[in-house]
Amino acid sequence: MTARHTILVIDDDPAMRDSLAFLLDVNGFAVTTYETATEFLHHLDDGAIDCIVSDIRMPGMSGLELVRRLKADAVKSPVILMTGHGDVALAVEAMKAGAVDFIEKPFDDEALLRAIREALQGQSAKPADDTAKREAETRLAELSPRERDVLRGLVAGKINKVIAHDLGISPRTVEVYRANLMVKTDVRSMSELMRLAIAAGL
Repeated sequence: MTARHTILVIDDDPAMRDSLAFLLDVNGFAVTTYETATEFLHHLDDGAIDCIVSDIRMPGMSGLELVRRLKADAVKSPVILMTGHGDVALAVEAMKAGAVDFIEKPFDDEALLRAIREALQGQSAKPADDTAKREAETRLAELSPRERDVLRGLVAGKINKVIAHDLGISPRTVEVYRANLMVKTDVRSMSELMRLAIAAGL
C-alpha cells in the first residue's frame, strides 16, 4: 500500500474546511486543516507536507502573504490558492510570488482534485526554468499582437472592462480575445493561462 499524500487545508470558514477535508479524505489523501495561516505556521515543523490548499482572504495573514513567507523560509511544498472572483489579481500576484495554481470559487470538486494532482506531479517533474520559458514562448507564439495585449492585461490582474478601456475596444471583444487565448494556448483554466504567461515572462 502506497503512503497517502498529506494535504493541508487553510480556510477560516469551518464549513469549507470540513467539506474539503471530507472530499480529500475520500479521494485517498491524508488531510490536516487550519483556521488561519498563522496557526498553520506554528505547526510547520510537525511533519512532511505534500501540498497546501489555502484561501487567499483570511483574518491576519492572507494567502499571498503566506506564499511569500513560505518562499522566504525555503518551504518547497506547492501552494494552491482558493480565490473569490474579485481576487484574481491577488491570485496572479501570488503565482508570481511562487504559488503553483489558483482556483476560483465556487469550484467543482474535480477542479480542485486536478489542481492538487498536477501540483504533486509538478514537484517530481519540474522542468528547468529556461526549458519552461521556451515551452511557454512556443505555446504563445501563435497569438496576435492584440491577443498579447489582452493577455498582458489579464496578467496585470485587470478585469475585462478595464482592459477594454485601455485598448479602446468593447468588453465583449475582450471576451472574444480571452476565448481565443484559451483555444490557441490549449489551456483549460485561467490559472493555467496565467502560469503560461508568467513562465514566458509576460
